[in-house]
Amino acid sequence: MIPQDFDLIQMISNAGPMVKFVLFLLLFFSVATWSIIVIKYRYIRRAFQQSAVFIDFFWKSRDLSDAFKKAKTLSGSPIARVFRIGYVELKKISQAAGPEPGGASDGDDGRGQITMQFAGTSNVNRALRRAINTETTRMSQLGPFLATAGNTTPFIGLFGTVWGIMGSFHGIGLRGSASLAVVAPGISEALVATAAGLAVAIPAVIGFNYFTQKIRTIESELQSFAADFLNIVERDILRIERRRA
Repeated sequence: MIPQDFDLIQMISNAGPMVKFVLFLLLFFSVATWSIIVIKYRYIRRAFQQSAVFIDFFWKSRDLSDAFKKAKTLSGSPIARVFRIGYVELKKISQAAGPEPGGASDGDDGRGQITMQFAGTSNVNRALRRAINTETTRMSQLGPFLATAGNTTPFIGLFGTVWGIMGSFHGIGLRGSASLAVVAPGISEALVATAAGLAVAIPAVIGFNYFTQKIRTIESELQSFAADFLNIVERDILRIERRRA
């Protein structure tokens, strides 16, 4: 229970210059940490919501072009962005393969186009992998700052406390008195820095762990979607090949 005469603002105002500097530095870390937590929470929540909408539409649609149009409206979905890149690469392969053969005499050309399309799926796979890496990097931005804040702010606060206690003991030496009334105020003012460091570090660590787990979940969904998309492309190519056989 906090005593009624406990005045935190008065304690901070009575602290030494170094302790005040440490508290100011911790205030910067606190503001930056909470700003990043809010920004990333909104970003991750939007990514999950829009990705769920796109996945549902993707499996219900019968044409990839319809899914592509839908993906362009879901700018906050990492899965939709990955699909757009894969679809564009697939269109390039289809255009490079040329039009479908019109007659039996074109059978050899048709088989050549099928072979080209199968070979082109590796290009789609590479494009999907690059897109997944890009999305993972984008989602991980600002995360290292949370880790840095969680790891360093307790030590920054501890440094302020140690410095304040050093000043208190120096004052004791000058006054020649070690009574509790002389020692306690300086030490309590110094301990504010440690408390401030912990107040910054705890939400930073919780936020970093939470976002890391969410990013891993989205990355796993991206990998699964890329595999499903490639399976659909290869299955369609095989269907066309059987029709020409």
